[in-house]
Amino acid sequence: MKNLLLSILMLVGLSSAVALADPQAGEQFDQVAQPITTDQPGKIEVMELFWYGCPHCYHMEHPLDAWVKKLPADVYFKRMPALPNASWAPMAKTFFAMQELGVFDKLHSQLFDAIHKSKSLSPTDEAAAIDWVTKQGGLDKIKVEKAFKSFAVNMQMNKAMQIFRASGATGVPALVIDGKYMTGSSMAGGNEAALQTADYIIQNVRKDRAAGKK
Repeated sequence: MKNLLLSILMLVGLSSAVALADPQAGEQFDQVAQPITTDQPGKIEVMELFWYGCPHCYHMEHPLDAWVKKLPADVYFKRMPALPNASWAPMAKTFFAMQELGVFDKLHSQLFDAIHKSKSLSPTDEAAAIDWVTKQGGLDKIKVEKAFKSFAVNMQMNKAMQIFRASGATGVPALVIDGKYMTGSSMAGGNEAALQTADYIIQNVRKDRAAGKK
């Protein structure tokens, strides 16, 4: 009986050690292919690379939103549409156009729902996206069309392509931390694991900054 109890305690201890093990570089996270310039160098930036057409990104929205609300003051969060190929361009344009038109906060979640919940919108149809933003945003269609074709949106599209290439990401959703490290659901083993890994990286970046390391 004593030997059995000892074995059980050892197994419990081993399981706890595994559960509490720190994320490992090359497994749960990795360095980006090329360093990415952050918007606010004084803060630790967390950037989500995502695509509206991705079901994994859709399921990441709820836990990510809850996580973002609890971020400390020295951490800055932003979204960036992933742009690895032309078929993802319509949704990237929609993202930037909604920002230009001032309706992003209102329509971001609704756009995800239209694609994945009601399935009323194709993520690869730009014309349909223009009609959708016009209707849901209560906007003039000509104004929406101009936003989609604007110089500002084209500049942002070019930046999105450069960022995705520099990240070295092979899938989404992915989280880029401090422009140097990347994790994601597939790397870390799920949405919650990805956010926990991001927390771990943030803590280490903060320690390095306090120690004067770059």
